[in-house]
Amino acid sequence: MSRIDSAINIDDLKRMAKRRLPKIMFDFIEGGVEDEVGLRTNAQVFRNVRLVPRYYINTSKRSQKAKLFGREFASPFGIAPTGMAGAFRKDAELFLSQAANDADVPYLMSGASNASMEQGAKLAPRNLWYQIYGAKDRSFQLDLVKRAKALDLSTIAVTCDVPVSSNRERNRRNGFVRPLKMTLPTILEAMLHPEWVINYFRNGGLPMLGNWQPYAPRGSTPDQVADVFAAQTPDASQVWEDLDAIRQAWPGKLLVKGIMHPEDARQAIRLGVDGIIVSNHGARQLDNMPSPIDVLPMIRTAVGPDVPLLLDSGVRRGSDIVSALCLGADFVLTGRATLYGATAGGLEGVRKAISILQREIDLVMGQIGAVTLQDLGPHYLLETVRAEEERRNSGAMMAR
Repeated sequence: MSRIDSAINIDDLKRMAKRRLPKIMFDFIEGGVEDEVGLRTNAQVFRNVRLVPRYYINTSKRSQKAKLFGREFASPFGIAPTGMAGAFRKDAELFLSQAANDADVPYLMSGASNASMEQGAKLAPRNLWYQIYGAKDRSFQLDLVKRAKALDLSTIAVTCDVPVSSNRERNRRNGFVRPLKMTLPTILEAMLHPEWVINYFRNGGLPMLGNWQPYAPRGSTPDQVADVFAAQTPDASQVWEDLDAIRQAWPGKLLVKGIMHPEDARQAIRLGVDGIIVSNHGARQLDNMPSPIDVLPMIRTAVGPDVPLLLDSGVRRGSDIVSALCLGADFVLTGRATLYGATAGGLEGVRKAISILQREIDLVMGQIGAVTLQDLGPHYLLETVRAEEERRNSGAMMAR
């Protein structure tokens, strides 16, 4: 049995990733902002969901196949964008692309990826989506749309939740800023992870931001390309007209990622987006935001039953995915779970992460009495069952 095969759950992959990476790098994956209340909130909200099972149902033939945008995927989840994945393991985004293709789930490549969308599309021509960050120079974001169109990608997602830079205090303490300013203790701790350090220097330091390389002067170093990205993406002051311009330029499916307010959801739908990713950016932007699970029912009510709603942030278990579907999501994305796998074991690690989540979904569905995803809904939630019983008992009392 290989080391990756020994992983039983996503936390096992997380521990393997942590052992492989220096603290400065693992903290970049794991950290949130300021007091990291949002990180704890994202995790705890799933633990608070209670699923009420139904029994004496034939669950011997279960299916977790999911339909989204007229296409059937093998499971109701995909891989969320995680920036700079190639810094944690070389070619991580290519492993994510390949694993998504093999498992037949979507992979939303980060706008801050090290591999380019062109590289990812070669490995996952039908399963690669691309994330668009707003840019101060609007021609950059429209050119990224043009490139995605040329690759015949089916779906792009415009990220709306980075209006300004976030206060990621873990990164600042560790010296993970531009340029890197590592303290002596940080450097000494990194030496305890020799495999990563050797690869870091062998590969010339932090890798290139592949999708932004065309917008820097020819021959630019990875640091210089990163400077272009850093100068363009925060404080880009995106407004609804910018989303409308992307909608007009993009013929495929268009998602908006980061919507948390019902009125923003309504406005996005009015502009013609095809779906919404309810997300708080993995608790990496604003610390005292609610969890996406907390606002999902409101957004479902705001946009109605027919608008595809996706959800990310805090997903670590198959039961989290089932809970989100019961609460009104059509599809779920997970970023850190598959990034742990990529960091710990490359392609094998991503495949392991996906298979763990698939197995957990299957077992939870069997436990609660759901044969297909269409069976899931609020009727499995304790709050709904309790409210229905209270109405039933109240009606019985009045009938007396």
